[in-house]
Amino acid sequence: MASDLDFSPPEVPEPTFLENLLRYGLFLGAIFQLICVLAIIVPIPKSHEAAEPSEPRSAEVTRKPKAAVPSVNKRPKKETKKKR
Repeated sequence: MASDLDFSPPEVPEPTFLENLLRYGLFLGAIFQLICVLAIIVPIPKSHEAAEPSEPRSAEVTRKPKAAVPSVNKRPKKETKKKR
């Protein structure tokens, strides 16, 4: 009965190039996803130079907001209600 048992390793074919490419591509994709998740979770402090610009943007400061101009294509709303 002990001679009937075969404890040799099973015959597994060598992985092909495409299978290896898929395996390592999946590992690289998983590592990339972990890096992206860590980049969202862990805040990176900004440098002092980037926080304070050397000269203010004068074009943006002097610009005034434009008043809303009604478009020509839209009809004015009717002030009277329809009678039923």
